[in-house]
Amino acid sequence: MRIAVLSDIHANQIALEAVMAEVDALSPDAVWCLGDTVGYGPEPQACAELIGARAAHCLAGNHDLAVVEKLPLEAFNGVAAQAAIWQREHIRSEIVEWLSSLQGREEAEEITLAHGSPRDPVWEYITDEHVAGANIDHFQTQLCLVGHSHQAVGWRLRESGWWGWGRVQRTQTPAGEPLSLGQEDRWILNPGSVGQPRDGDPRASFALLDLRAWTWTWHRIEYDIDAVAAAIEDAGLPEFLGRRLYLGR
Repeated sequence: MRIAVLSDIHANQIALEAVMAEVDALSPDAVWCLGDTVGYGPEPQACAELIGARAAHCLAGNHDLAVVEKLPLEAFNGVAAQAAIWQREHIRSEIVEWLSSLQGREEAEEITLAHGSPRDPVWEYITDEHVAGANIDHFQTQLCLVGHSHQAVGWRLRESGWWGWGRVQRTQTPAGEPLSLGQEDRWILNPGSVGQPRDGDPRASFALLDLRAWTWTWHRIEYDIDAVAAAIEDAGLPEFLGRRLYLGR
């Protein structure tokens, strides 16, 4: 089975459509989304409709929960809160209902899916070896897929003698180069962000998980950032949200 894994679309329709064109070219067996379909960007309705139609599994991210009023806006920075308020006025009731039905953590094909982390699916960012290692006991599957940090990175969890799963290794491969997962290790894998990368590469990011070959491959896709920045400005959303797309930060 081959699975296209997406996360953190953030209402960036142009980036999502560019990614889905590449996904269609790869012809995976399924599409999974790890959350934050909405939040920040100018096209929450269109992105939610597309993901709702294509994703076999989709999680709730913290921004999804904010837009449907399941998290208080006080928990977000001013720019994120302003975008959430705007998006509440630009999604239809059926999308509110769909987003409200999503969970922050699931298991599928004996794989753990969590938006933030298995320990805290809503808020925790896995951005270093310490946090990755602290999550080892919070999932039992060999693979755990997460989003939230907007960084295309993997964490290899290796046995280290009598104390068990104690060695954590940050792992990345160039776009398009398969990462061999190895049958004896456990992994926390992040596909990166479709709509707002924060790893220094402004290209949209997603990953292909091949359960037969036991590989994970990151893909980076160029898209029209100028058009998205213009749409953000036209919507009256904070201009910062457009500027940051050029930086991948």
